[in-house]
Amino acid sequence: MTMQINEQGRSVANFYFSSLSEVLLDVPTDALAKVIGLLLDAREKGRRVYVMGNGGSAATATHFVCDLVKTAQVPGFQPLRAFSLTDNPSLVTAWANDSSYESTFAEQVHALVEPDDVVIGISASGNSPNIVAGFEAARLCGAVSVGFLGFDGGACLRLVDIPVHVPCNNYGLVEDSHSAIGHAVTAAIRHALTGKAEACMEALHTSMESAPIAALKLDDQVTSPEMLPILEQPDQSKVFIT
Repeated sequence: MTMQINEQGRSVANFYFSSLSEVLLDVPTDALAKVIGLLLDAREKGRRVYVMGNGGSAATATHFVCDLVKTAQVPGFQPLRAFSLTDNPSLVTAWANDSSYESTFAEQVHALVEPDDVVIGISASGNSPNIVAGFEAARLCGAVSVGFLGFDGGACLRLVDIPVHVPCNNYGLVEDSHSAIGHAVTAAIRHALTGKAEACMEALHTSMESAPIAALKLDDQVTSPEMLPILEQPDQSKVFIT
């Protein structure tokens, strides 16, 4: 009997993994590229990124922010300034209790978000009232909005600037896909910054070989805004490339 149950369990698990691999193929890579570019631009300009979600998606929001701030950080570059709107239980429950659960994210957005900041909402259905309200608030604040969505995209599909829509009707598969999207975005950002750092160092070494640093002029490649901090301070671990 136990062996039969184990075989059934393995069959269910294998089917789930097979289904997940198929769903991941439907992740819209064009939208994903836009999100990566948006976050790289936000980092460079010092804009803030706010992420919101409910239930399992709240955990994904917290995890994604952890990865954006820590895992995507490359020595010599200012890290992304990212925050999860799910992580202050006192604030979330205060708004839920004193106003409505629908306002839990919108009120935070109104208080914190500035024009050109980024607001990311994670919702399998795309219809969670507080996520919808949060996106509406983001629009009023002049922020750029991104939705990690599932099912048919819901109301958020037409509300956000960049929808990353996974067309699947299974909550577990959608939530796993959203987690994978977060990891993919993090890896892409780190790869882009690593390549940028290597290019800067190569340009620096080339310029140092061809002329003394004291003789370099402002229009030389090595004295671009990204290279000046490196020239001014030899300890590259303590300088930031914007």
